[in-house]
Amino acid sequence: MTSQYHYQELENWLLRGISEHRWRLGERLPSIRTLCIERNLSEATVQNALQRLEAQGLVEARSKTGYFVTLPPTHIKRSLNAGQVEAPRPVTVSDLFLDIMKRSAAFDLLPDPGSGRLPPGIVSLNRSIGRALRRQQGEHHQYYDTPAGVPRFLEQLASNYARRGWAARPEQLCVTSGCQHALFLALMACCSRNDVVAVESPGFYGVLQLLEQLGLRVIEVPSSIETGMNIDALEEALKRWKVKACIVSPAYATPGGALMPIGAKRRLIELAERHDLAVIEDDIYADTALNGTPDPLKGMDLNERVILCSSFSKSVSRDLRLGWVSGGVAEYMADGSLGSHLRRQRNELRINRDCLIASLQTWPCEARISSSQGGLAIWVELPEYVDTLSAYVPALNNGIVITPGPLFSTSDQFRNCLRVSYAHPWNSARLGALAKLRDLLL
Repeated sequence: MTSQYHYQELENWLLRGISEHRWRLGERLPSIRTLCIERNLSEATVQNALQRLEAQGLVEARSKTGYFVTLPPTHIKRSLNAGQVEAPRPVTVSDLFLDIMKRSAAFDLLPDPGSGRLPPGIVSLNRSIGRALRRQQGEHHQYYDTPAGVPRFLEQLASNYARRGWAARPEQLCVTSGCQHALFLALMACCSRNDVVAVESPGFYGVLQLLEQLGLRVIEVPSSIETGMNIDALEEALKRWKVKACIVSPAYATPGGALMPIGAKRRLIELAERHDLAVIEDDIYADTALNGTPDPLKGMDLNERVILCSSFSKSVSRDLRLGWVSGGVAEYMADGSLGSHLRRQRNELRINRDCLIASLQTWPCEARISSSQGGLAIWVELPEYVDTLSAYVPALNNGIVITPGPLFSTSDQFRNCLRVSYAHPWNSARLGALAKLRDLLL
């Protein structure tokens, strides 16, 4: 293995110091001047190391004060091992995942599919679909049609992406039965059985399910809940193994709502070019952005390395599956109803998120809570003695369905972590469930 650069040596020295409690959570690191003198380094080298730690969300720069530790030692230890990616292995999805999906509980502590009124945006969508169906009476709409989808809908999709920085053409898009179906087709297009696929860790458990179904092997790449996949770790993996594809969610990756910085996106595209890598972009959470919708990674793709997958299931309705009625959805986009719905939804999500975070901050323990700017959930890292997996059945006995951290990995990591969704309003019943969960865990 080649020797490290000076900035990497300093970066790892600081990480080890934090993991060994030399500098604790919230404490100030040595100044740049002190590090230059004591470590015999240039100011540029020290700043480079500190900025790399800041980009990973491990430390925070405060104006005219210095750099402060922002993560507990458990997370720092994982960052120290970021370059030590484990070898590819087959995927076996937990029975717990199947139980959660059976209960329709992926995004709610108290799932009740049959309750609640339809939000205004869904009412508008249903009206658009109804008008489209009435116009199609007498047409042969139940016969096979253009395989890619209704042209008007594809035009609306292309127009929507053009506003987000990707000059998409309608013929580049194809309608599928939701994002999971799109991811499945993308993997089928670029992988064969036993090929290796890199994924975020923690990452989307639905991707792990697809990899298992297709007989693919997985490499878990450490990911920050603030900035997403660790591109340094991915680069090390690509040097060691032949990786056929990489699945990433640059915009608000589950479970913590990570947003990949533009510099990391550029590096990912460069790595894809250098290593002949297919990048599958899961863009499903982009429209849940609370502070402006980010451009897709696909917009940087000059040589068709990126396959973009998405759907309206997170931003409009989980029940929306596109098919021959997609003409109704095209009208829903064209007349401004989609934009109106997204504005209302973002305001509601912001309120839900803030309420959830405020409630979690009252828990009597040191917890790290992601400050998600998009997506539908936050990631909670509890003290090491907490075992969220063991709490699943006791919580279920209290009518509460939780999503334990180990579901987001295939290597039994994150046992002290939990994904909690803010997709629904925090009414008295859900707040009560959250309080019961606190008592079960702590």
